[in-house]
Amino acid sequence: MSTGNAPGTRVYMDANATTPLLPEVVDAMRPYWIEQFGNASSIHLDGQQARTGLDRARETLAEFFNCHEAEVVFNSGGTEGDNTALFGLLHPGDHLITTSIEHSAILQAAKKLEHFGVQTTYVAPQPSGLIDPTDILRAIRPETRLISVMLANNETGVLQPVSEIGKIAADTGCFFHIDAVQGAGKVKFDVRQFGCHLLSISGHKVHGPKGVGAMFVRRGTPVESLIVGGSHERRRRAGTENVPGIVGLAKAVELAMHSIEDGTIARLAGLRDKLEAGILALPGTGLNGVMPNGKPAPRAANTTNIWFDNLEGEALFIGLDLKGIAVSGGSACHSGATEPSHVLMAMGLDKARARASLRFSLLKTVTEAQIDRVLQVVPEAVQQLRTLSPVAAGTLS
Repeated sequence: MSTGNAPGTRVYMDANATTPLLPEVVDAMRPYWIEQFGNASSIHLDGQQARTGLDRARETLAEFFNCHEAEVVFNSGGTEGDNTALFGLLHPGDHLITTSIEHSAILQAAKKLEHFGVQTTYVAPQPSGLIDPTDILRAIRPETRLISVMLANNETGVLQPVSEIGKIAADTGCFFHIDAVQGAGKVKFDVRQFGCHLLSISGHKVHGPKGVGAMFVRRGTPVESLIVGGSHERRRRAGTENVPGIVGLAKAVELAMHSIEDGTIARLAGLRDKLEAGILALPGTGLNGVMPNGKPAPRAANTTNIWFDNLEGEALFIGLDLKGIAVSGGSACHSGATEPSHVLMAMGLDKARARASLRFSLLKTVTEAQIDRVLQVVPEAVQQLRTLSPVAAGTLS
């Protein structure tokens, strides 16, 4: 059966799930797979060559975070970083404040900690998806030890007021962690301005390799290591360092810093806005001028989450995939799940609207021609669904 998709014409619009390696990243990693393959903890020449690559990568991450090199800890990615912040700081009797729109790496860790006597307050967002800092302040108790709030939401792209929350944490003596996995490379980073004690990023969200990430851990923060068994990373994360991955992460981060300064991110926002406006203007989609989920709150430049009124989002997702357009119904970590997005539900959407919403997240390398292709395909897919579903056709006409 033909899918209506010619070879080479697929358009990938699921960057918030993962991104491809940029050629410069592959080139940076290649020597550390073959020629400079040593263990960075070994003191012979082969080990020291690997150590040099590791040290240079740490310098790059320190510049990216705006912190001291000693405050950079390499790990396996965002999930490990998020888990480290919670399990490494919280003890029975402590109180955690987080939000109901966090990634599952935070929410599931919090649920597990509740079994060990850690109490959690889940702050709900406003309908726009924004967290009100005053709601964080109201939730603080004498036993509050940690506040954890994401920088950019993975489903809506909404940017949270982390600097304001950081000031609240400082004023009240709480530790503050930021899950910055989706914000990395899309907004300018400065952990001092954010006011956080811990911050997590992941390589594969910034055109780097999968299975590698980094944390900022402010000096003096008493976070315990999740993984023990060696003196790696100044005893903060045991295990032989993945030097090729770390070097690739550093190169991706270096390119991300340039993309913020050279106008790439501004260009990306413009293409996202064109895509968004084009979809909302399409006749017969049933959108009726409804704004995307998360708008008018400030959002990451590459993300839009759009409600297709009276259409089943899963059916449209499949229809677009068959036509060569890769999008998402929500977090990739919940692929195959039948429940609607917890993020959209927390924002006050009913189940029908949450199920009828799709996320378009653009790569930094997206072209205007690809945007035009999506704007050609979406109405075709919607029209086919209307034809197949007389009930939907009646409600959309």
